[in-house]
Amino acid sequence: MLIREFVAQDWSQVWPIVEEVIRARDTFTYDPTMTADAAYAVWVEPPPGRTVVAVDGERVLGTAKMGTNKPGPGAHVATASFMVAADARGRGVGTALCRDALAWARQREYAGMQFNAVAESNRSAVELYRREGFDVIGTVPGAFAHPSLGRVGLHVMYQEF
Repeated sequence: MLIREFVAQDWSQVWPIVEEVIRARDTFTYDPTMTADAAYAVWVEPPPGRTVVAVDGERVLGTAKMGTNKPGPGAHVATASFMVAADARGRGVGTALCRDALAWARQREYAGMQFNAVAESNRSAVELYRREGFDVIGTVPGAFAHPSLGRVGLHVMYQEF
């Protein structure tokens, strides 16, 4: 598996991953009716941010976006988001994307990385982020409407560098 910079031609494989994740409504706070064009505008980070894909040969297995969490006085903290194709989960793709994002943020001398909205029910992501050094610094109770579990909390997770 190789992680490389996203190029526009990747969208034909990235969009089905993004669409599958947001339509499932069980991990991301994105509007599940989002169109491909709207998703492209949200997912593909302009510089100084970055969007990447994890590929096996020509196949995109997952994708990540990263950038500054908030502008101005908050610009010293990075953020990132990750999506992995359903049939590629459990193979280390998410871990590799997370490590790539952390390395990117450290290289740019961010003070840390913050995830703003991790569904507490997304146990695999929460466990991955904890393994990679993140802590849950707060949870907004009932802030995520899970399709089968009802309202669950959204974690704010942080790692200081």
